[in-house]
Amino acid sequence: MRHPATLHIARPTAHEVAQRKGRAVSIDDTEHYTIDDHDTAYYDRRVASQVLAHLAQPGSFTRPIPIAPTRRIEFTCTAVLLEPGSHLTCSQRLYLERFMRPCRADQVTSATHRLTWTDSDGIRNTGYCRADGLGPVVPIAARETVLALWHALDADPAFAERVSALSPAARAALTGTTTDHEPRDIFRVGIEAAGRTLVQHALVAAQTPYRSAAGFARGMHASGVFAAVATRWFWELQASTYRRGMIPVRLVPQLDGTVRYSAETVQTLRAMKDATIADAAAVMHRATETEGLTRTQAIAKYHEDLDLISRQYALLPTGTRPACLAAMAHRIDNRHFSILPVLVDRFVTTFVELVDRCVLVEVDRDLDETSGDDQVFYVPDMTCKHCVRTIGGVLESMGIRVVDIDLDSKRVVAEFRSPRNRARAFDAIRDGGYNPVTEQAATGTRLDTPPESAI
Repeated sequence: MRHPATLHIARPTAHEVAQRKGRAVSIDDTEHYTIDDHDTAYYDRRVASQVLAHLAQPGSFTRPIPIAPTRRIEFTCTAVLLEPGSHLTCSQRLYLERFMRPCRADQVTSATHRLTWTDSDGIRNTGYCRADGLGPVVPIAARETVLALWHALDADPAFAERVSALSPAARAALTGTTTDHEPRDIFRVGIEAAGRTLVQHALVAAQTPYRSAAGFARGMHASGVFAAVATRWFWELQASTYRRGMIPVRLVPQLDGTVRYSAETVQTLRAMKDATIADAAAVMHRATETEGLTRTQAIAKYHEDLDLISRQYALLPTGTRPACLAAMAHRIDNRHFSILPVLVDRFVTTFVELVDRCVLVEVDRDLDETSGDDQVFYVPDMTCKHCVRTIGGVLESMGIRVVDIDLDSKRVVAEFRSPRNRARAFDAIRDGGYNPVTEQAATGTRLDTPPESAI
């Protein structure tokens, strides 16, 4: 029997201890780091990445994945509402102006259509596509791929065993470094991020030589686009632009059949990332130096501001460039291992197997049947605990009591005071880039009728 590698977390240097402003003790199954002399969680991206790599190895993304037979999926399609004389929606423009500097509007491609459907797990979904691209098949098949990998992860007993064996020190690193703290949730979000990468770049599929969904997925993989998103983008940029059906990217075909980001795209992504790091650092500097708060207190006080910027960057040591946890390489069982290439290989392989088994049927009525409960609604693009906090925060800021938010089913229960109060809350949630699903029937718009102002 092959035994998993033992996870050893290195003791921090004196400099690292000073940066954490706490005291360090040895790490084993009973001891841990402390920060500010009272917090067990600590921020260390390298250690958190090492913990995740240990959990993913051996074999978490190499086990066979059962592929379901052909499935029929009904979807609705509605043209996005663009601002007059613009190729962007109001939500896209506002996000661009507030959080994407120095990106210009002409560098952004918008979806032409918004999709709604119910996936094979019975969960409502929202996505975007373009009429001049690959259409609805990429977002819908990508969602089915995400589900397949989620189910495979949940069915992996070795993964569950490694998670249960994590020491307090390893869990402390995850708690202090990652938005989602439970390993299962972290890997689920990573899988979903791979799906988002594929779906978003399908908005610019017309700039590529790939003319089928399977060919497009293989092409994005061969071109290193998944790695580019992991290293050049930042988390909130991907999540927020995905929810709004937009992408700030131009792809340039290469002689070898691959594509690359344009030089301007690379430059702009770098500038946006630098601006975000600077914004997060400014919030933390004001809180810790001017107001005299500890880092924990600063995060608690300014969590809403930092969620909009990027909470993870708030804890970066000055002058440090962030690195994607999944992209970091580690030595496990005397060989180098990185999560990202293994996960992407499995995602693309599974997508290619699934895409031709999805039989898509456009329907004219919304799939959301009336339930008669006006206190319940769904947010299909709610994908992580950051989304849960954001949506809950929007409702609570309007004086609406949140009864329950379930991330798995994307179901929200809230105590609206009136139908008008509910409608205003939905508008506020949409302004945040989310699409609450009402129970009212809606008329679909066929894909062959794109809005005239779409680019």
